[in-house]
Amino acid sequence: MNAPEEPKVDHKRAQLLDLGRREFGEVWALQKELVGKRQRDEIPDTLVLVEHPHVITLGRGTHRENVLAPGDMPLFEIERGGDVTYHGPGQLVGYPIFLLRQPERDLHLYLRNLEEALIRAVGRFGIRGERKEGWTGVWTAGGARKLASIGVAVKRWVTLHGFALNVSTELARFAAINPCGLEATTMGSMESILGRAISFDEVKAAARDELAAVFARQLT
Repeated sequence: MNAPEEPKVDHKRAQLLDLGRREFGEVWALQKELVGKRQRDEIPDTLVLVEHPHVITLGRGTHRENVLAPGDMPLFEIERGGDVTYHGPGQLVGYPIFLLRQPERDLHLYLRNLEEALIRAVGRFGIRGERKEGWTGVWTAGGARKLASIGVAVKRWVTLHGFALNVSTELARFAAINPCGLEATTMGSMESILGRAISFDEVKAAARDELAAVFARQLT
């Protein structure tokens, strides 16, 4: 009698949109357009990777007192969860536009999977990323510095918004806010932890590959 076959992982086809550097408002509008198309099954699951010029976004859970001194940085009030955050050059931003399959329809699981993919990605560069109890995101060992912020929304089980991973981000910019309600000095970047420059494109490739692996999507 033959041994039973090992179960096969269904790597669902997905597309990658690498937008380079784009204004937040433009990409926010694109996300909403993609969500509608995904809900109508006009496009496959889509991972948007982008780098934004300086911008501050306010999620549904924002406490206004956490917006300190934004100066001339534009502010957007958006539908993702969470508090206020900053995006800017040197930060890898990812927006998965994924139709969650039946076993995936658990938002806590979705958030943990985003964290897992980013923990694996930074691990490729010798950084031990961790979760921190009570917080969403990716932190350095012991929770000393926050490397990645996560805030999402879901519409009819299609995800939007996503994560922001600090690669070579100008950390002083976080002083304009209390990021996610934290002190600005809590934020770190991959380069600040490693003490050396790293390739943004290599980090992007690592994040892309680990997101594909964790979410069982075949990105093309």
